[in-house]
Amino acid sequence: MNLIFYHRPDCHLCKEMDRALRPLAVELNLVITQIDVESDPELEERYGIQVPVLIHDGSELCHYHLDEAAIRQFVATKRGTC
Repeated sequence: MNLIFYHRPDCHLCKEMDRALRPLAVELNLVITQIDVESDPELEERYGIQVPVLIHDGSELCHYHLDEAAIRQFVATKRGTC
């Protein structure tokens, strides 16, 4: 399952979510694509300071802090429907 992690390079919340997300991604076999919102003016306008954000197919799974329970439930639901 592919997730997009929108972040900013000097954001302490982004760094915290990244650290928390890495072991969960390994455990749940998630592919995380990291995108710096500062690399694209459209993304910077869309997300502003509301990062980090974790997205799957355009749907926000969590922002600011990793919601591990929500991610686990989302993954279980998605894999159960495949």
